[in-house]
Amino acid sequence: MSLLDPDVTFEDTTLPDIVGERYRGHQGVIRATKRWIEAYEWMVIEFEEIIHAGDRLVSIHRVRAKARHTGIEFDHPVAYLWTFRNGKVIHFRGYTDPNQALEGAVIED
Repeated sequence: MSLLDPDVTFEDTTLPDIVGERYRGHQGVIRATKRWIEAYEWMVIEFEEIIHAGDRLVSIHRVRAKARHTGIEFDHPVAYLWTFRNGKVIHFRGYTDPNQALEGAVIED
């Protein structure tokens, strides 16, 4: 949490349950993370790449997980678009397609 501004905002486009919702502050990020992982028996997130995008960064990861209730296993990319101010993250948004995160960086500039 030390890298996140106390007023950070998180948005996600990857999970139907939280698409369009905004989570604010450290407690909001914690609440969103709990909602994200509660559906899975296990989850591994592997870092793959960081791409500099103007005043932002895009981080690309691979998520492998097993759904708690169905047993279905997933293996797919996710990406996050990070916006910084004064050395702290003030906003980040999750995407299932890394290209959408890169497009978001260009659109928001």
